[in-house]
Amino acid sequence: MLNQFEKVTEAVSFIRSKWQGTPKVGMVLGTGLGGVSRKIQVEAEFEYKNLPNFPHSTAPGHQGRLICGSLEGVPIVAMDGRFHAYEGYDLATITLPVRVFKMLGCEFLFVSNACGGMNPLFSKGDIMLINDHINLLGDNPLIGPNDERLGVRFPDMSAPYDPKLLKLASEVAIEEKIAIRNGVYVAVAGPCLETKAEYRFLRIIGADVVGMSTVPEVIVGIHAGLRILGLSIITDICLPDALEAVSVEEIITVANKAEIPLCTLVSGILKNLDKI
Repeated sequence: MLNQFEKVTEAVSFIRSKWQGTPKVGMVLGTGLGGVSRKIQVEAEFEYKNLPNFPHSTAPGHQGRLICGSLEGVPIVAMDGRFHAYEGYDLATITLPVRVFKMLGCEFLFVSNACGGMNPLFSKGDIMLINDHINLLGDNPLIGPNDERLGVRFPDMSAPYDPKLLKLASEVAIEEKIAIRNGVYVAVAGPCLETKAEYRFLRIIGADVVGMSTVPEVIVGIHAGLRILGLSIITDICLPDALEAVSVEEIITVANKAEIPLCTLVSGILKNLDKI
């Protein structure tokens, strides 16, 4: 981590040479969730391949660009597509953009993802507020020497998802008549989807949904001192005794259909962000 500060500084300096805004919210938009990015009033945008120290996004449904601008009058910076461990990147590289958000001035981090639903009460297309997570990636982005300029050695994870943001999201959902779920997200390495036995195990240990992202960004967000909101779109149902094969194309299709209520929810949260 000792050279991470220099990498972040280099990326921020490059962005600052093209855009001088101070974002309040950083967003990580996952699989099939690019619809939120189309609502942004764009002031500057960068292909990841042109940003210093940013890896390339190779996952389906991820555009691979950083957007700077505003949404509902709130200055933001958004990743239109993220990075994953299954792409071959280490977790420090995957989470570098979160550190860039912080250095640019962000106070909040919104992370979104597509995931498999293991709670039998959930349905395809449901939006879930993440109220906790389980890290089964077999790794942690904070492993190694700690750079105090980036965060403390032992960050507390008793409430990684900000309670006030969760409350605000629930209030907006009620006002906008958006049905939402609440639950625990478990992160696994992927890229293969889980076996029936694995789904049973993940459910037993307390997870409601499963995915291959989000947790590394949240860990680094907490390390950096950001207030975090996590949003999942349930794209397939993973009940071991009624499991059906699913394709990435199907997952993206379901995520795309859920974009409208998700955009409405995010917009409503941003409109009321000053309340918290």
